Amino acid sequence: MLVGNHERSPSSAAAAGGRTPGRRITAGVVVPLVLLALSAFASLSIGSGEVDPVRSWREVIGGSGDPEAAFAVWQLRRPRTLVAVTVGAALGTAGAVLQAAARNPLAEPGLLGVSAGASTGVVLVIALGGSVATLGPYAAVLGALLGCLAAVGAARLRGVGDDPLRLVLAGAALSGLLGSLTSVLLLMDSRTADEVRFWTVGGVAGRDLGVLADVAPALLLGGLLLLLVARPLSAMALGERVAAGLGHRPRRTRLTAVVAVALLVGGATAVAGPIGFVGLVVPFAARALVGPDLRRILIPSLLLGPVVVLAADVASRLLVRPYEMPLGVVTALIGAPVLVAVVRSRRVPTL
Repeated sequence: MLVGNHERSPSSAAAAGGRTPGRRITAGVVVPLVLLALSAFASLSIGSGEVDPVRSWREVIGGSGDPEAAFAVWQLRRPRTLVAVTVGAALGTAGAVLQAAARNPLAEPGLLGVSAGASTGVVLVIALGGSVATLGPYAAVLGALLGCLAAVGAARLRGVGDDPLRLVLAGAALSGLLGSLTSVLLLMDSRTADEVRFWTVGGVAGRDLGVLADVAPALLLGGLLLLLVARPLSAMALGERVAAGLGHRPRRTRLTAVVAVALLVGGATAVAGPIGFVGLVVPFAARALVGPDLRRILIPSLLLGPVVVLAADVASRLLVRPYEMPLGVVTALIGAPVLVAVVRSRRVPTL
């Protein structure tokens, strides 16, 4: 006997991939929040210096009266923890939106010319005699935005339209071009190469909280645009014709989503340099927790992004003690095997 949707049993809803509201909140909010708290505590407690975790824990919990531990925890580790949380949140949500806009779960901000555009903008500022501290954040955001818009424009040449596959291919080609341009600039000017060397590998160590204030307008605007396109992008998962029938405009929605991604990734890159794979891995984890609906994915992505960046940052302090490994290298070491495992384990679907 045929049964309407309102008569479906809980077991049939679960078989269709549904979750009860309580389980959805636990999976999408509570679990990521617990992981975020643990990661932040670890970031404040663990370092590559002489202040061991026990001394750090005492200082974090209630103040130990240890001036060396207080300096390490509040002056050195707290700023990088706050920067890591901001960068992770921006990259995680940007990755989720980009994958929904491209309808490709393997889409990543680095493939759309965003990270490459931001890096090229900063290198150009240094090559022209500018200061990374004062002009770098604005150059990174502007470069990310221009790189992203160039990828969109290239994908729409000859009136082909808004094919998500062409968008990803155009972004990958543009990323390669901008990467080559950046390499040429670095080879031509040794001063530029020396000044930008540590920035290009990505990291949150030694970052001043003042740079967050510089990029806050871009991050806030990107977050606002992200909220505006969440519902239309969810509708577009059913097909552009269906979304248009529901009153949405697919072309405008995708362009707005791309601009939001550019602002978020540009701001994050301005703060910490290019950090790869976060925008790829985090949406996978969020979908595993709450399902494919973008509106449900955003909150877990917002929380899991900082977890990934904080965990990678803590690992960077421990792998080569008493030195530190660049954060961008650690995220690549984590993200690349995860990507290979996902691709080998199953056929990757189109969103």
